[in-house]
Amino acid sequence: MKDNRPKNLNLTTIHFPLPAITSILHRISGVFLFVAAAVLLWMLGESLASEQGFERVQSLLGQPLVKLLVWAIVAGLLYHLIAGIRHLVMDAGVGETLEGGRRGAMMVIVLSVISIVLAGVWIW
Repeated sequence: MKDNRPKNLNLTTIHFPLPAITSILHRISGVFLFVAAAVLLWMLGESLASEQGFERVQSLLGQPLVKLLVWAIVAGLLYHLIAGIRHLVMDAGVGETLEGGRRGAMMVIVLSVISIVLAGVWIW
């Protein structure tokens, strides 16, 4: 049987709904956190190795680019946490409707933006 459905392979023309976007960002943030864990573990190991290592890490953390990196890691962690809580709530059967999915996705975006901005203020 021949499939006559239209095929759209141009990803720039596809408009994803908000719940799909938050789900994709949740996966991306998980991959980002996996990579960021290596950076954080290196910093922890360096700071625990010696007093000079601790001072090196401390001076690194004072640099704006490193502060930006730490903020990005914290932002990824906060987003992943909030989106993960949404997924757990949905696993419990809450917000599984189309409207519930939209509201949950909007709550993830709003709570994430607020918490990421507050984390940025705290880090800088």
